[in-house]
Amino acid sequence: MTESCLTDYMYIVLFMVGGCLAVFLPFVISYYIRPKTTEYERSFQSYECGAEPFKQMWDYRFGISYYLYALIFLAFDVDVLYLFPVATIYNTDAVSAIRGISELFIFVGILSLAIIYAWVKGVFTWERKIR
Repeated sequence: MTESCLTDYMYIVLFMVGGCLAVFLPFVISYYIRPKTTEYERSFQSYECGAEPFKQMWDYRFGISYYLYALIFLAFDVDVLYLFPVATIYNTDAVSAIRGISELFIFVGILSLAIIYAWVKGVFTWERKIR
């Protein structure tokens, strides 16, 4: 092998070693500089916003509407990301203004239909639990 080929392999090996160091070195450093605490009984309890935990978590049931809110938020959060490429294409001459704006309104209209569907199904109404 020529000297330039060996030099190229050396760069690859150094890059791999640097990548491994970038992955494992923070773990090693944090292990040595972390505070050493003694283990108390509270160390093994789950953290619940500073409040003392009570019962078991599987005894408490969340309402399904919480999860539906989360899923709707996630869906619309991702869908709004598709509006950014549409906004950037307006700076070029590739899309006519009428076509671009009409596609934008169609997309936002479909999103609005999804919100209306969820509203009709009663997703946005929370039932009050009286105990």
